[in-house]
Amino acid sequence: MKQFAVIGLGRFGTSVAITLSKMGYEVLALDSDEERVNEIIEEVTHGVQIDALDDHALKAVGIRNFDVVVVSIGQDVQASILVTVMLKEMGVKNVVAKAQNALHGKVLERVGADKVVFPERDMGVKVAHALVSKNIMEQISLSPEYSLVEMLAPSQFVNKTLEQSGARNKYGVSILAIRRGEEMIISPGASQMIKEGDVLIVIGRAEKLQHFETVEI
Repeated sequence: MKQFAVIGLGRFGTSVAITLSKMGYEVLALDSDEERVNEIIEEVTHGVQIDALDDHALKAVGIRNFDVVVVSIGQDVQASILVTVMLKEMGVKNVVAKAQNALHGKVLERVGADKVVFPERDMGVKVAHALVSKNIMEQISLSPEYSLVEMLAPSQFVNKTLEQSGARNKYGVSILAIRRGEEMIISPGASQMIKEGDVLIVIGRAEKLQHFETVEI
């Protein structure tokens, strides 16, 4: 199972960390502010007060062993860039960095960030789901319990009918439509065949969708 570390526990970082934890993943939450760490400690696997610019401290918490590290440092642009550089130099496989603006984002990409996100465009919850799903394209929360997602059809569903895919019986979700190039197939029947490259429009309870989203593409 993937392990995540989140550096910086502002609104965005806290949202990502708690969402990943609720999805069942191990999450290490890090911040220089002890109060912020204490506020989230019960919601995640581990919480540690740390100066992220201290490479010895980062090494001490085993940061290089995490599958994904999210750099969500607040307004300190220089710190977010330096931490991103340090993480890549330490060998962290996947660094996701929060950018304040387009220029900041370009710099983060240049120094090695594997993915750059913009909080004003990407809510923490949405980003958390994207981190653990290879095929999720868009997600819309309809209510606290139900969401609608747009996702590329997993390879194991290709050349199977909706019934054979097990979307409803195995995963407990409903496929409302299939987008195939310029064509939109609304309310597809159980015998509808899923083809390579199809985009599925799926609705279901949050916990069911979390399981469905992690189907290997």
